[in-house]
Amino acid sequence: MISWIQKYFQHHFRTIFALILASTIISFIIAFAPGSNFGRTERRNTITREFFGYNLSSQDDQNRLIGDAGLSANLQAGYNSLEGSDLQNYAFQRVAALALADQLHVPATTKAEIADYIKGLRIFAGEDGQFDPKRYANFRDNLRTNQRLNEAEVSRVLADDVRADKVQKIISGPGYVLPHDVQAQLERADSVWSLATATADLATFNPSIPVTDTALNLFFGDNAFRYTIAPRAVTSAAYFPAAAYAAAVSVAEADVRAYYDSHAASFAAPAAQPAGAKPAAAPDYATVRPQVEAALRLERAQRLAVKAASDLSFALYDGKIEPGSAAFDKLLASQHLTLRALTPFTHEDGPAEYDHSPDIANEAFKLGAGRTYSDALSAPGGAVVLFWKETLPSRQPALAEVRDKVAADYVANEKSKRFVEFGKTLRSLIENRLKAGETFEKAVASAAGATSVKIECKTLAPFSRRNPPKDIDYSVAGAMERLTKGQISDMIIAKDHGLFVYAADKKLPDLSESSPAYAAMRAQLAQLNGRIGASARLSALVAQELKRSEPPSAK
Repeated sequence: MISWIQKYFQHHFRTIFALILASTIISFIIAFAPGSNFGRTERRNTITREFFGYNLSSQDDQNRLIGDAGLSANLQAGYNSLEGSDLQNYAFQRVAALALADQLHVPATTKAEIADYIKGLRIFAGEDGQFDPKRYANFRDNLRTNQRLNEAEVSRVLADDVRADKVQKIISGPGYVLPHDVQAQLERADSVWSLATATADLATFNPSIPVTDTALNLFFGDNAFRYTIAPRAVTSAAYFPAAAYAAAVSVAEADVRAYYDSHAASFAAPAAQPAGAKPAAAPDYATVRPQVEAALRLERAQRLAVKAASDLSFALYDGKIEPGSAAFDKLLASQHLTLRALTPFTHEDGPAEYDHSPDIANEAFKLGAGRTYSDALSAPGGAVVLFWKETLPSRQPALAEVRDKVAADYVANEKSKRFVEFGKTLRSLIENRLKAGETFEKAVASAAGATSVKIECKTLAPFSRRNPPKDIDYSVAGAMERLTKGQISDMIIAKDHGLFVYAADKKLPDLSESSPAYAAMRAQLAQLNGRIGASARLSALVAQELKRSEPPSAK
């Protein structure tokens, strides 16, 4: 590659292997995504679809196109930043930029240019955001042992990225920016906010909500879809408890020890230690041996239960025995089995008798008139074989059947509506007291004094959007978009509370055109606007090339 790269390229084998594997997987996802022509290889033996030197009808070319783009994006971002259609679009635009580089006679990338480019890649950045030679050295060291990716491939992708970046700069243009736009972005990013919040606890808001038949009928009529009873499986089960097979289990000391060695983390952990105390040592084998033996016996008994259930299922199949027949009853009697009718259950909520097992529910809904019994299924404490009777279709219940649930939903809905109204009233009261000169905390306390709702106030340390507090509530950040100094937000409804945000102060940054921050922001916006234009140009080239190479039958 280059001497500087050869000096430092080490250690990121796992990272790059994961990136390439992820890119390959994503390429398959894109290749077979509905509605996408990319990756469809019907008649690929007879049709060649050229795309800037790639054949989109070739799986190999598809993998190379997406693989290069995935590696490029991940080196730049430092993580798996693009997937699906975003990765496909980036891959197409990247190839279009390289094709345009050839047309514009952009020279080949030099070793020095690659070295400079590498220093700006996020994947090699340290905690301070600057290039970290150690990260780069680790990357290169492990790359040497990678059987799927080598230094030459990485060098080729980097060289192409440098050329593509040059094309972006050529076609991006000057990126015109209005002074108003620069000032608006500066104000948004660098204004220093002094905020206070008031949180109203929904649990303490308990208005009196009468529940009348008229109200319930109206609510049920408007929300009947919420109470539709899903299809339910009506089944019975032959249960094989693991405990019944425990006596047949024998374990040797060597088996118990081997089981402990394989599952040591599953056994009694040390009791919780006081804060600051040294962690207690993990219990030794002798201490937990009885638990280990019991677990091993239970596991083996469970296997025997599953085997017994499998034997029953196979006997039914092999003997062509239909459930309900005399032969069926005789078989159950010979094994001392009794069928247990299960409470009808839905696909989403399995049988209550077996802890609502989703696996059992899933298998039950595979049964029907053509297949009336299941294979052996693991169940809590043993195994079962299910026997199908019928599948009840979905239906709309009468109000009387679901009255309790409808009543609870009605009360919750009314409480929510009244909480919103409470928030509007409380905001108005707080706002009036703020205008009268009271502090936010006092205004909230005064406004909430006549209610039983618990309200807590909190003052945040001054901050800017560029440097927000690490634990800031996203609701607070969203409210800032609509606030000016001295304003209080509407109540923001969350799952268990309502939140008011008060802008006690907002200090604007220097918005003059002579300030260094203004110049920096103008340059950033100009670059962004220019790149938007470049991206539009490349998108047009991609669309043009795809149209040009479209198969005749698709035009």
